[in-house]
Amino acid sequence: MKAAWRRGVLRDTGLSGAPPVVKLGGSLLTRDGWIHEVAALLDSLPPPRLLVVGGGPLVDGLRAIDRAAPLPAALVHRLAIDFMGHTARVVAGALDVPLVASASGSDRPTSVLDVPTWLGCEGRLDALPVGWHVTSDSIAAVVAAAIGSDLVLLKSVSPPHNDIERLAESGWVDAWFPTAAYSLARIAWAAPS
Repeated sequence: MKAAWRRGVLRDTGLSGAPPVVKLGGSLLTRDGWIHEVAALLDSLPPPRLLVVGGGPLVDGLRAIDRAAPLPAALVHRLAIDFMGHTARVVAGALDVPLVASASGSDRPTSVLDVPTWLGCEGRLDALPVGWHVTSDSIAAVVAAAIGSDLVLLKSVSPPHNDIERLAESGWVDAWFPTAAYSLARIAWAAPS
């Protein structure tokens, strides 16, 4: 089964062409057939592809808990990142690709980044702002910037326009994304048809 994906570009300075960091939105993990859909899309992108997986329903549950009884922001931030590690393991297992702790140097066509481990090195976690305004969108942009890569955002819905600032204001990406993605030469997106 091959999925049809709508695609577009949010930014292209013409200066890149580097293999992409692919941010897989956690909401896509609840779609029937997501494994085949994502595999088909990945096959259309140049290798090596590094996936950063969002927290999906696990983080949505954490948001609901935090709304009902607010917790310390630093605790919730760390838990959300830990949940990204769990969804990363789910995706790595489902796609039968390695889970890696380093954002560069994989010899496999596709690998999944263990975000909590990667952020735990070299003070990266401390460099991130703390709060719900920083999600896996911004974390994927930080990873792409760190390794000089392009970024592809796999989302459950297409963006309503291509202006990154307005996309942050509308919630299509998180509020810190314009800052995190500032240095990226190319940002593309894909959403299931």
